[in-house]
Amino acid sequence: MTANTSFQNTNPGPATSGTRTYLPFARPSIDEAAIAGVTEVLRSGWITSGPNVLKFEQALSDYHDGRPVRVTTSATAALEVALQVAGIGPGDEVITSAMSFFAVANVIIKVGARPVFVDCDIGTRNIDVDQVEPAVTPHTRAILPTHFAGLPVDMERVHDIAGRRHLRVIEDAALAIGSRWRGRRIGAFGDLVVFSFHPNKNITTIEGGALILRDSAEAKLAEKLRFHGILRLPDGTRDVDTAGGKFNMPDVNARLGLSQLARLEDFNARRRLLAEHYFARLRTDPQCLLPARAHPGEETGHSWNMFCVLLPLDRMKITRKQFMEAMHARGIGTGISYEALHLTTLCRRYGYREGALPNAERIGRQTVTLPLFPTMTERDVERVCGAVAEIILEARR
Repeated sequence: MTANTSFQNTNPGPATSGTRTYLPFARPSIDEAAIAGVTEVLRSGWITSGPNVLKFEQALSDYHDGRPVRVTTSATAALEVALQVAGIGPGDEVITSAMSFFAVANVIIKVGARPVFVDCDIGTRNIDVDQVEPAVTPHTRAILPTHFAGLPVDMERVHDIAGRRHLRVIEDAALAIGSRWRGRRIGAFGDLVVFSFHPNKNITTIEGGALILRDSAEAKLAEKLRFHGILRLPDGTRDVDTAGGKFNMPDVNARLGLSQLARLEDFNARRRLLAEHYFARLRTDPQCLLPARAHPGEETGHSWNMFCVLLPLDRMKITRKQFMEAMHARGIGTGISYEALHLTTLCRRYGYREGALPNAERIGRQTVTLPLFPTMTERDVERVCGAVAEIILEARR
């Protein structure tokens, strides 16, 4: 969901292949104007939540058709607040995909609810909507789909199920800011929507997240939940009427977010061009399974946060780890997106075992994240494609 599995791989790293610069799988694009803006905030003396947080929230709201937005220290925090806003707690169930980042399961369990996993589509890596309604029980309170790599889930079908079964929908859109479903931006419609601004996302605030809410009353509740549950009284004193956390975004981060949001459309356009170059140039023998560009019959609104392929490991003499090490030796970083959630030690406690959700398990075994970020060039893509093809050919059974 909200992050790739290695902090190190987002760093430039040393040059490891002749004189070539190391190519990480993700890298933020931060220009001098953004740096100057952050410097202004540091010099102002007001570096915690303040005027820039308000400006950033307003800019995000404007971008998403005026819906209320509250920013947080991370998308994980925003997901936790979203579950609390929806009133989800002990005894409740939340239906979600087994193919997402660990944070999804963690926050569901943290609020006392039970994650109910369903499988994903092997091409889109998104939740298999056909499996959602059969998973609904009298204890189900919400559906939590992840827009994998930025490719939107079929939200019309999800909201149809939710409406008929009286459920909340909490969208894990950590990877999907700027993505569109049938012409509308993810976050500009729906129920509760969460974005991430981690350094490997489409825009960054260093660390940070945002929650889009249904109305002003829920936005007020989110404000309390992200800052100790504090309620300010007319006489200037404070009270606490709900148990909150400490998830408020600093102004330094928000100022960077303002600069990044202004460049988002350009960033995403560049990501789409690089993804198309991957599709044109990535040819291996045996073949990798490439990600889906869009849902069948649906015009793509993909923001391409990641480019993940499934390695043909059953026809290779090396493991995924050895493949990734071979890429690293060629000066190219890779990641894993993601492991199957239901097979984690935490979630096996709910009775999940191998074989339960085969598509998520296959992806968890075979997936590799290849480099994709706006400052990459077409030649960088060709370098990656060449390395992948060479390693797979050498390792072919």
